[in-house]
Amino acid sequence: MHILPALAFAVATLADTATRDTLTAAPADSIPAVTIGGFIDAYYAWDSGRPRSLDRAFTTQPARHNEFNINLAYVELVLAQPRLRGRLALQAGTSVQANYAAEPRVGAVSGGDLSRLLQEATVGVQLHRRAWLDVGTYFSHIGLEGWISRDNPTYTRSLIADYTPYYLSGARLTWQVTPRLTAQVHLVNGWQNVSETNADKALGTRLDWQVTPALVVSWRSFVGNEQPDSAATQTRVLQQVLARWAPPGWEWSLVLDAGRQGRGGGGTDTWQGGAFIGRRALTSTTWLSGRVEALLDPDHILLATPGNQPFRTRSASVGLDVQLERRALWRTELRGFRSSARIWPSGASPDGARGPSLLVTSLAITL
Repeated sequence: MHILPALAFAVATLADTATRDTLTAAPADSIPAVTIGGFIDAYYAWDSGRPRSLDRAFTTQPARHNEFNINLAYVELVLAQPRLRGRLALQAGTSVQANYAAEPRVGAVSGGDLSRLLQEATVGVQLHRRAWLDVGTYFSHIGLEGWISRDNPTYTRSLIADYTPYYLSGARLTWQVTPRLTAQVHLVNGWQNVSETNADKALGTRLDWQVTPALVVSWRSFVGNEQPDSAATQTRVLQQVLARWAPPGWEWSLVLDAGRQGRGGGGTDTWQGGAFIGRRALTSTTWLSGRVEALLDPDHILLATPGNQPFRTRSASVGLDVQLERRALWRTELRGFRSSARIWPSGASPDGARGPSLLVTSLAITL
């Protein structure tokens, strides 16, 4: 209960310091260029499975059924200088509660109580005119669909986005190899965790190639042991390729994941997934979007299911976005799921294989 007042005081102190420093004559590099911003995403969702607890299964956004609620709200301070940068963003919402529920708790002062409040807390320094080092808790380098709904082609996230890291905690080195090629190396605590699970660290890499002004091709990876020190090492490896093509009026994206993890008693478990997303500008303020996807996790590396049934699920969605005003975005999406097994917890519907349909509408304001 004492964390939020302390963080609010810290934010206010930073903002006051930035204002005083801006008014003081100093070299350009020593003047903090700090901007303040925020975001609120309010939603209502209807899940045809009508979960009795109102918590929707297997997804983080939107997380609640038949309820007006806040998916994500945050305030931020962003520092941007020629050789320094940073971001402090404090957050809350049902997606935060859902996504940080598995945050490890080892010891008395670790866990999600603090980490779920920190969307990002990073500081960065320019090591070279083409290289930056950033340290802290920051958005993951994996995936096309990120944490902030406003920036994604569809409102809900694909299953491969929900079951790969949204955030990491560690250090990131970014190198602009050429004007068209960017490389990153990450040394992090682990697979979407701020608190550690063991004595090991994980490694992530990313390459982005701007093939043409409209086409980007990317490769991302993760390698790390996610087991506690008391258990045998089980190295998890993810390889991801994605491409985004954005000709005038259109946006097409393809993401493919392939992962594996060693078994404690020998052998290897695997998972695969993919998503194909399209977006079409109907007018200057209206967009139509759609997504088809699949996630196959038969060995339960990423997901636990009722009865320990293999997770093999497909999903499709269609959405409509309307820019009501420069800072206001209204998004509506209809989504359906289909599984090869009866894995979906069902309230009114007995068909756990068919999976639920979801209708969600959201109004997001950028401050």
